[in-house]
Amino acid sequence: MFWPMLAIALGFLGIAVLGVLAVKVFIEAQRLGRQVMRTTQRINRAAEDLERAATDLAATGEALR
Repeated sequence: MFWPMLAIALGFLGIAVLGVLAVKVFIEAQRLGRQVMRTTQRINRAAEDLERAATDLAATGEALR
């Protein structure tokens, strides 16, 4: 009777450990998603700044002609 109860207890413990790890993975995936979103916004902002600077430079070059 001892071995079946031990097997059930260890099985429950294994499921509990997997549940805790699943929650940790979920939290880290959300954090990574937020970081990717912030980085994407920064890249888009930099691209817009570069486009504005290139437009201004092109206008300055046309004025010098």
